Amino acid sequence: MQITRRKLLRLGSALSVLCITAGSALFRTGSAWASDIWNKNAFSAKAVDEVLKAFGGTHAQPSSEITLTVPEIAENGAVVPVIIESKLLNTRAIHILVEKNPFALSATFDIPPGTDPYIGARIKIGSTSNVYALVRTDSGFFITQKEVKVTLGGCGG
Repeated sequence: MQITRRKLLRLGSALSVLCITAGSALFRTGSAWASDIWNKNAFSAKAVDEVLKAFGGTHAQPSSEITLTVPEIAENGAVVPVIIESKLLNTRAIHILVEKNPFALSATFDIPPGTDPYIGARIKIGSTSNVYALVRTDSGFFITQKEVKVTLGGCGG
């Protein structure tokens, strides 16, 4: 069978339409993906207690099983390294909060089962403030904190 140029173009057009149709059915827009995982109330909360409430908690117990590593003095508040490790059983999520930032919640990480609950990030801190590691487990919320002194402006400083 000999394929002419006309048949090849017709076949290519048909395949293009098929791919576009199939692709639009399989993939959702980016905003739809974000709306499934975005917790607007948590990220717009101004205080640590409001963030806890947005995640469905009422009280967070202090825990020595959470290791929060942040510098005591941050020379540049725009880039502050944070490392959090949880030794609590069944850790489901780790949240980083900064008390005096315009919005308290800086980052949130879901921890899949079977994964080591260890995260590292760089956050922005506006001024000298307490940094919190809020950990959600099957048995509730646990928290630890450390103060970070900022010498150069972070959020707008």
